[in-house]
Amino acid sequence: MRVGKWGIFQVVADVLKMLIKEIFGVDRSDKFLYTLAPFLTIIASVGTFSFLPWNKGAVVLDFNVGVFMVTAISSIGVLGVILSGWGSNNKYSVVSAMRGAVQMISYEISLGLCMVTAVILCGSMQLSDIIGAQTGPWKWLIIQGHIPAIVAFLIFLVAGNAEANRGPFDLAEAESELTAGYHTEYSGMGFGYFYLAEYLNLVVISGLAATIFLGGWAPLNIGISGFDMVMNYIPGFVWFAAKTLLVIWVLMWARWTFPRLRIDQILTLEWKYLMPCMLLTLTVMTACVALGLTL
Repeated sequence: MRVGKWGIFQVVADVLKMLIKEIFGVDRSDKFLYTLAPFLTIIASVGTFSFLPWNKGAVVLDFNVGVFMVTAISSIGVLGVILSGWGSNNKYSVVSAMRGAVQMISYEISLGLCMVTAVILCGSMQLSDIIGAQTGPWKWLIIQGHIPAIVAFLIFLVAGNAEANRGPFDLAEAESELTAGYHTEYSGMGFGYFYLAEYLNLVVISGLAATIFLGGWAPLNIGISGFDMVMNYIPGFVWFAAKTLLVIWVLMWARWTFPRLRIDQILTLEWKYLMPCMLLTLTVMTACVALGLTL
């Protein structure tokens, strides 16, 4: 309440604080890896963010293999996590980095399978084409894809939350046992990059969910001319922002609702439940597409 009305300038205050804080080194640390890690983390987040099409024709990078590129660039963040822990010469940071790396690598599999669902249903790996296939009455993938798309969307939310190290999957930053986690020894903008990357990953995951399953910038059309005309007057970037904020609200709700999981529970959820469920869903959906059936 002290930083503007309702504390709306708290983010600005935090940024200024991190910009002016001293950046100190750590004795007996690997200076090169210690310095490199924050840059790898922020590069992965910003690089993935650049693939989000926030309006028709408004996207920084729009490759014909966009889904593949998103998966490849986002995996660079794992290197930032593991190198930050190893380069810090701190046992708590190393344990945190190992937890974070194994969690992120595991849940990338389910994330990739969820995006393959959209590729099969839309017939393209280009994100703009995936949105284009969802324009029209009742064309959002979560609607026209029926049960497989709904299952993929729900698994995408869970896996994406774990990939971003957000609660209840924030075991790598468990304050009660690992202080601040893999970025314990960082200060100033070194810590600021990790902090920014975490919330940017939240936006990226929510934006990808909105793009792939909720039509991205495509408006909600239901086949009634008057209603559809009003919906089409709303700019595409407003639709994209609203859908992204909706998914962020759901993920934030989950963060403050469920308790933190143990590392064995996190890996059990992925390897015994989410990945087999997604493989089965993908197999059934592929067979239905090949046979011209719908679920």
